[in-house]
Amino acid sequence: MLRAVRRRCIALAVPAAMLALAACGSGGPTDEQLVARAVTAFGRATADKDYRALCARILAPSLIEQVTSIGLPCEKALERGLGGVRSPRLTLGAVTVDGDRATAEVRTAAANQAPSRDTLRLEKVRGAWRVASLAQ
Repeated sequence: MLRAVRRRCIALAVPAAMLALAACGSGGPTDEQLVARAVTAFGRATADKDYRALCARILAPSLIEQVTSIGLPCEKALERGLGGVRSPRLTLGAVTVDGDRATAEVRTAAANQAPSRDTLRLEKVRGAWRVASLAQ
């Protein structure tokens, strides 16, 4: 009888331990990782000249408002401002998160342009990190 109780306890303990381990690993990405993903998406969309993605998913509404202040829709304004940039590259550095705001240090380069170090400012918009300024 003691053996049967031990088997039952072990049979219950093993799945419980597996669930606990799974829960530890399934916490999801950190805000720092999500900011890094947003910056990487920004770099990729810029290189691909995917202005639709930049306007729809990557840039914060506050930045879109600034971009469109010249009287053009977001995609057209970005095309005008970034269309001549050739072979842009973005390298991510340190990411700092403070609540719903974050900064990401980046190094940028493009054909026929001197490389530069910049800081992107990001903000959380409806649960997603978006680029709120292109340099700080």
